[in-house]
Amino acid sequence: MRIARFSTDEGMSFGVVEENTVAAVAAHPFGDLTFTGHRYPLTDVRLLAPILPSKIIAIGKNYADHAREMGGEPPAEPVMFGKPSTAVIGPGEAVAYPEKLSERVDFEGELAVVIGRMCREVPASRAADVILGYTCANDVTARDLQKRDGQWTRAKGFDTFCPLGPWIETEVDPSDLAITTTVNGETRQDSRTSLLLHDIPTLVAYVSQVMTLLPGDVILTGTPAGVGPLEIGDEVTVTVEGIGGLTNRVVARD
Repeated sequence: MRIARFSTDEGMSFGVVEENTVAAVAAHPFGDLTFTGHRYPLTDVRLLAPILPSKIIAIGKNYADHAREMGGEPPAEPVMFGKPSTAVIGPGEAVAYPEKLSERVDFEGELAVVIGRMCREVPASRAADVILGYTCANDVTARDLQKRDGQWTRAKGFDTFCPLGPWIETEVDPSDLAITTTVNGETRQDSRTSLLLHDIPTLVAYVSQVMTLLPGDVILTGTPAGVGPLEIGDEVTVTVEGIGGLTNRVVARD
């Protein structure tokens, strides 16, 4: 099932995407879904970020090839950091390049996990019980600021630096999915989630040992090798097999 968040002239709704339509549901997408009876052609709605999380927990250097391209060895434990919820944008929205503050902004295509219910200290064996589904993510990063600061909050935290979408896929097996990133149609990243150093059950267990996860919280699982710079005017697409594609254009920040 594909759960989308979308807007029409009537307002914002959650819905279930079926072929070329979206069927609106009442309230939030957690628990049993209640359909309103309204159905819209996808061409008549605007897809939004599929969820607005209370927090985004990202995992760094979770593919060995990316850890090495960043000049280090793969870490023994997950490297955890946060992105603010204000960084979230949806498909088709613009990534704002902060030219006055950064001279290099990179794409990082990732698989994102969406939490389905409040949980804490979840065993890896029960991680699937607390996951609503999966979506595509772009962990946009001001690379020069990341290197300068020595920690990643500023570099990862700009408004618009966490595109999510196009929807939440609830039925895909995330253990071995193709993940690609293209810039202006040219493939820059091409990998598989089977190469994650720390798999999704491990990540859910690890993060939930530290903090309570709430419905809608997002875990970014890490990016493979091939990260690189974006320029104003670029169009970047993150595609995850079985989910779909997330496309955003880069513009100058006002």
